[in-house]
Parts: sequence; C-alpha cells; structure tokens
Amino acid sequence: MNILQINSSARSSGSESSRLADAIVAKLAAANAGATVVRRDLAADPHPVIDEPALQALFTPADQRSADQAARVALDDALIAQVQAADAIVIGSPMYNFGITVQLKSWFDAIARAGVTFKYGATGPIGLLTGKKVYVALARGGMHRDGPSDTQLPHLKMFLSFLGLTDVQFIYAEGMGMGPEAVAKAQAHAEEQINAVLV
Repeated sequence: MNILQINSSARSSGSESSRLADAIVAKLAAANAGATVVRRDLAADPHPVIDEPALQALFTPADQRSADQAARVALDDALIAQVQAADAIVIGSPMYNFGITVQLKSWFDAIARAGVTFKYGATGPIGLLTGKKVYVALARGGMHRDGPSDTQLPHLKMFLSFLGLTDVQFIYAEGMGMGPEAVAKAQAHAEEQINAVLV
C-alpha cells in the first residue's frame, strides 16, 4: 500500500490535525505490511499559490513554455504524481476561520487539473482519481460538527468527490480551544473514531 499524508496546518509542530494524521497513518502502515509512506508538510514545504504567472504557465502548451513556466508546472506535476500513486490519502485539516487553510487550498489547486485528475463529460465533471481511500483528520477549536458553522466539511466533501475521491472517512477533534478537559475529551473521542474506522 502506498500512503500519502498531507499535513495542512500552518504549524510545523504542535498541530492536532497533524498528530491525528500521524496516528491514522501509523495504524494503516501497521495493518499493511510493506506499506510505503510519503509525507508532505505544507507548513515546512508550502506550495505556491495560483497567481497570474502560474496560470499563464498552465495554459501555455508544454512545448512553448519558458524554463520558468516549465519549472512552475513541474511543481504541480509532482503533487499530482504523488496523489496518483497513492492507494490511501490521509489529510490533516484544521479549521481556520470556518474553512480550510490556505496551505490546503494551494494543494487542492495544484492537484485539480482538467484532463488529468478530472474531466468534463456530457453530464458534468468526472473525477479521475478513483479507487483510493481517504481519511481526513479535522481539528477545530470550537464545536461545529453538524451545525451551520461547519463550512469546512461541505467544501472538503465536494472537492474530493469532484476528483473521484468518494471513499472518505472524517475523524473529528472538536473543542480544542475550550480548555484542557475539552482537549482531553476531544483527543479520546478522535482515538475512538480512528479505532472504529481502522479495524
């Protein structure tokens, strides 16, 4: 099994979503002898945001790109190759201001490429990253699950499904900003969820 772990917290250390992603990956690797793990920490190794030069590079035919344009597209190509090679994808996703982090958004923007990871058919978009299992560790300072303030979850579900990633398990750690007792409760509950989905 090839496991791809994406840590999208702005923190390189002390991140609860990354800690949970580590725990999920450890259980996956232990259950699959010979598993390989590729970890990408988007805080330590941030991916560039889409800007005008990036768009120009992406929409310039490959044989007409400048050296700088080719190098920019190659950054996205490397992320796409990692996703394509993965059997399981584990994403650590904290909630920042009711949404995903800019680090994760930049990764999403990089791996969404028409004709490669999705295409448009007669009835709409068709995801091309099929047959993969996805685990998303959600860490929140407050309590948002199943409420109107949880705009993070619909975004994640929609985007992953758009790429064909429909077999997704979400692990929640909520109340992380509500004091030590709430943190301990959230961590214990998250551990229970991990054990339930990774039997």
